[in-house]
Amino acid sequence: MPGFGGLEAPNGDIPRHSKDGSRDSRGHLPSLMASSYPIAIKFIDVCYKVKVQGTDTQGSSIKRMFTHGSSTPSDQGSTARNQEKTILNNITGMVSPGEMLAILGPSGSGKSTLLNALAGRLRHDRGNFSGTMLANNRKPSKQIAKRTGFVAQDDVLYPHLTVRETLVFCSLLRLPKTLSTKDKISVAESVLSELGLSKCENTIIGNSFMRGISGGERKRVSIAHEMLINPSLLILDEPTSGLDSTAAHRLVSILGSLAQKGKTIVTSMHQPSSRVYQLFDSVLVLSEGRSLYFGKGSEAMGYFESIGFSPSFPMNPADFLLDLANGTWASTSSVSFLLHELAESTRMN
Repeated sequence: MPGFGGLEAPNGDIPRHSKDGSRDSRGHLPSLMASSYPIAIKFIDVCYKVKVQGTDTQGSSIKRMFTHGSSTPSDQGSTARNQEKTILNNITGMVSPGEMLAILGPSGSGKSTLLNALAGRLRHDRGNFSGTMLANNRKPSKQIAKRTGFVAQDDVLYPHLTVRETLVFCSLLRLPKTLSTKDKISVAESVLSELGLSKCENTIIGNSFMRGISGGERKRVSIAHEMLINPSLLILDEPTSGLDSTAAHRLVSILGSLAQKGKTIVTSMHQPSSRVYQLFDSVLVLSEGRSLYFGKGSEAMGYFESIGFSPSFPMNPADFLLDLANGTWASTSSVSFLLHELAESTRMN
């Protein structure tokens, strides 16, 4: 995997456009999909623990009824207050510009928590965070935060606005005051074209009560929200949830094209198809907050086969990895042994 050399801007500032003045077809706006400030992300031994809230007196009394009065409410309350739940346990990985990293794992494995940590959205007052997060071999700065786009799992859109109205409204609010209104509208139209939303630009977003655009188009509108600011790092939390395999493949293909233009893409996936899996450059598999595998997606099956875990018939690599993470493919003792071995040495390609 490529390293971090030669990616830092002098003095940490965002580099300006080159002297040749490369512009898009509109003549006065830089290409929105091209990344002028590459960001390489590296995370080392990331841990996150949350404290379990103590039970109140009434809850302790009810619990004592089912435990036949084996302990007092005060003892149970003090025990609960001292407990900690590990959400992430020594997660290590990296992703460079021009690559797409997919985080796989079952529900509750820590995918969303890791994405929030990478995006700087993790609330440290609610838990104990430790580990090293680096952007271009430095601690993340405000400039990095400004160049980071985050697409949440749930779409938050106005149902009565059309696609074009949604993006123009967002463009007018988020883009800097140095751009004129005409330029901001041109930015929104450029994003519409790049993400393939021109056909539905005059269709309302809709919701469960009003018919509007399709689920795949809604996801692309949410991505377009973040693409308006031309992020160098784009983080997405399960963008293919609720989509069929064809719509999911088209969406991930768009993300792949963005990565090819120099952007850094990090996304979580719940159950990608085999076609979608082939689009991933790197894969990080999580199980119960621990790293089961990190490396190239094309090498995952060969790696697990080398340590004695291989399917008896050809199958989707993503399904096989999720079966391993869930512990349904092999015995529980075998999965525990695998997690123990991987905890000693994280595989990095």
